[in-house]
Amino acid sequence: MAKAPTIGVVSLGCPKALVDSERIITRLRGEGYQLSGSYEGADLVLVNTCGFLDSAKAESLSAIGEAIAENGKVIVTGCLGKEEGLIREAHPKVLEVTGPHQYEAVLGAVHTHLPQTHDPKIDLVPEGGYRLTPRHYAYLKISEGCNNRCSFCIIPSIRGDLVSRPANAVLKEAEGLVKAGVKELLVISQDTSAYGVDVKYAESKWKDRQVRARFYDLCKELGELGAWVRLHYVYPYPHVDEVVGLMAEGKVLPYLDIPFQHASTNVLRAMKRPANQDKVLDRIAKWRSICPDLTIRSSFIVGFPGETEEDFETLLDFIEHAEIDRAGCFKYENVEGAPSRDLPGHVDQDEIDERYDRFMEVQTALAHARGQAMIGKTVDAICDGWDDDAEAFAFRTKADAPEIDGVVLVQTEADLDQGDILRITITGGEGHELTGVLK
Repeated sequence: MAKAPTIGVVSLGCPKALVDSERIITRLRGEGYQLSGSYEGADLVLVNTCGFLDSAKAESLSAIGEAIAENGKVIVTGCLGKEEGLIREAHPKVLEVTGPHQYEAVLGAVHTHLPQTHDPKIDLVPEGGYRLTPRHYAYLKISEGCNNRCSFCIIPSIRGDLVSRPANAVLKEAEGLVKAGVKELLVISQDTSAYGVDVKYAESKWKDRQVRARFYDLCKELGELGAWVRLHYVYPYPHVDEVVGLMAEGKVLPYLDIPFQHASTNVLRAMKRPANQDKVLDRIAKWRSICPDLTIRSSFIVGFPGETEEDFETLLDFIEHAEIDRAGCFKYENVEGAPSRDLPGHVDQDEIDERYDRFMEVQTALAHARGQAMIGKTVDAICDGWDDDAEAFAFRTKADAPEIDGVVLVQTEADLDQGDILRITITGGEGHELTGVLK
């Protein structure tokens, strides 16, 4: 029997791009293609790129160059694929370039440059599809694109307007993942709380009932599958209140990832984002009254054009008053194609760097205080497996998403598996890295 052709995959960017890579790999494996973990072991390399920021574009171009140097046969897909001219100017040896979530085009390119002669076997694809995450958690993408027009963002020009998946398609995928052993579903899209707006919340049949393509309805159904459900990229719309009610009932994890981006009214208006800070603080207070255990993660941009020292101080005050539990900070980048490039009052890079450092100082202090407040508490936590560096098992609480939030390190002689959900008593730690013991 002829050896099956082998493909190497390099996946860059956000979890939404990772899901694209998983879908492509699942299709390729279903056709009998094998995967390689090294350049030299691959007959062809597929690079899934990011093009959101200039720094991400540079990283993607570097990855493409490395793949060409190490392997020679390279197909490029993903967000940077929208700028084919830029890619071919830097790397003229690239075989083909496709854009984001263009699965058929990617498969067609692979078929052209690496024909499949091996007989495909459907049992090559595991239940739940082929995933790049550990076996106990998975990203569940519910829509593509975005209807917002933030002045710093080029995502709509790359991925288009909001296109929501039918509710029954999402639920079928989620159910398959849980049956395959997934213990935590990480719900993602560009604007998760806008799910279904584009299809007017259309109903679709799921099991013995009709389910609307609506944020609350989807979360309610996902909460019945028996897995942790974690919500990412949620805008603070009023109807989020209903979903926080599901969190209070234990149906969905008490965790919201909300990209506030800033707190100053002036900056938010320049960003073309909702700019009523008092309403946001009131809404957060209401959420916490409904679900006191709620954890809020957010991301912010410092150094946006026109940001003054007063605006920046407003941001620092906000993360304290809003009790933002987890915060990421990005330095403003003057991304080509973003309307913010044309705004007045661009901030000097040294000032951006200084504000970033100050933001992280405040956030680190807040994280340490919250970590100390956890000592003595007993919480549910999911095991991510053995951490060689720490010589302990790494767990995450309901307040911690994988890779971006904190961990609880537990030293034990017990035989534990990834995905075990156990009771852990917090005994110490600093910042986002805590220590604990099995209850």
